[in-house]
Amino acid sequence: MATLLIIDDEPNLLYSLQAGLETEELSVVTAKTGKQGLAAVAKANPDVVIVDVRLPDMSGLELFDKIKERDPRLPVIVVTAFAATETAIEAMKRGAFEYMLKPVDLHYLRDVVGRALELRRMQSIPAVFDEQPTEGPADQIVGRSAVMQEVYKTIGRVAPQDVTVLLLGESGTGKELVARALYQHSKRGEKPFVAINCAAIPDALLESELFGHEKGAFTGADRQRIGKFEQANGGTIFLDEIGDMAPATQAKVLRLLQDQQFERVGGRDTITTDVRVIAATNRKLDDFVTAGKFRQDLLYRLNGVTITLPPLRDRKDDIPLLADHFVRTCNRTLDKSVQSIAPEVLRLFQAHDWPGNVREMQNVIRYAVIQAVGDVLTVDCLPVSVRGGQSGVPSGPPAPPLDVVRLVRDLLATGTPDIYRAVIAEVDRVTFTEVLRHVNNNQVQASALLGISRTTLRTKMQDLGLLHPHQNG
Repeated sequence: MATLLIIDDEPNLLYSLQAGLETEELSVVTAKTGKQGLAAVAKANPDVVIVDVRLPDMSGLELFDKIKERDPRLPVIVVTAFAATETAIEAMKRGAFEYMLKPVDLHYLRDVVGRALELRRMQSIPAVFDEQPTEGPADQIVGRSAVMQEVYKTIGRVAPQDVTVLLLGESGTGKELVARALYQHSKRGEKPFVAINCAAIPDALLESELFGHEKGAFTGADRQRIGKFEQANGGTIFLDEIGDMAPATQAKVLRLLQDQQFERVGGRDTITTDVRVIAATNRKLDDFVTAGKFRQDLLYRLNGVTITLPPLRDRKDDIPLLADHFVRTCNRTLDKSVQSIAPEVLRLFQAHDWPGNVREMQNVIRYAVIQAVGDVLTVDCLPVSVRGGQSGVPSGPPAPPLDVVRLVRDLLATGTPDIYRAVIAEVDRVTFTEVLRHVNNNQVQASALLGISRTTLRTKMQDLGLLHPHQNG
């Protein structure tokens, strides 16, 4: 269970935040003074801290520094009732995760805390190689095939070197895990780690997210904001899906890589920072350069060292190992006791070309473990797309209707902690599969019927493993 520490001297606020944020997966600890807060940091070892700027016994900035001395990577969210306070802005410059004004919007705070918890997981949960001994939880990079052994060797050679790394590979091949391994085995492993998905943030906001902005820089910029490059000073920033970055932002990233300098949006002061950049993309950047969508000089700068992650179809020797690993992981998280995988299931796994790669396999096995009623994973536990030994959108008769009630009951029975997401994912899988079948895989018609953009459709198809390899790019 993750732990959130809230340090604030307003009893009513502490009560409302604790009631609004505490869940079965998140315990909330509170403190009313800076001294109590420091004691709670030492005792509770929190994953995220919320700090009020004004406390009875010390300033929020003083407390922030003391917390960071104890754990430089601990995400700290700063809140204040005073919009003009310089203390909160200074805390952001020193690496605070976020800065919020009172009264706090609880829905937004939940989102911020969720992102902070994900960052904490990425920083602190080791991304380890298969069979590497660890104490406590770890996310394993699994594979003993020759191509994966080359990946491991490159990570070992490159991680200690302070060079830019470009990770290439299709969606679902494990680029985030490799980025974390590079960070955790680097000389900056005790410094901040910041991850940004460039495809998930609108172009108009990404530049501000990365570089920050000055008050009044654009409509809605009611206060100064410190960007991720400034927050990550001394540490590592992971730019995922960098191929989706707008040209104007590419130019500023290029300058940062060249000089470690930038200006905030709407600002004139030059900010100096010291960050290591790890970038990743599933795009063919050479083709993007030819098409004028990506700067060639930026590609040269990013390409200090390139690590290409192989698709799962090119390392099928690893499929039994991965399947066993994911079954054991799902047993722990779902409180199940699947002991073995039927040979017929492994044969189907070998026949499937896994367009969604390792992520697709993980989702398939999670689904299958939920459906399993005994201690053996059998063929009837698998989703239809894999059960037929086919990838992508089935071309045969429509699949049986999804029994949502049964699915929810199965998830409840197994104690699954993320029921909403699991149900929505399966509903999406059925919906997208049937719509694509209806239009014979015509993405233009499918996006029109679904009422979404083609970009969103392709992203969903990748996530659900419905995009054939030749459709990528």
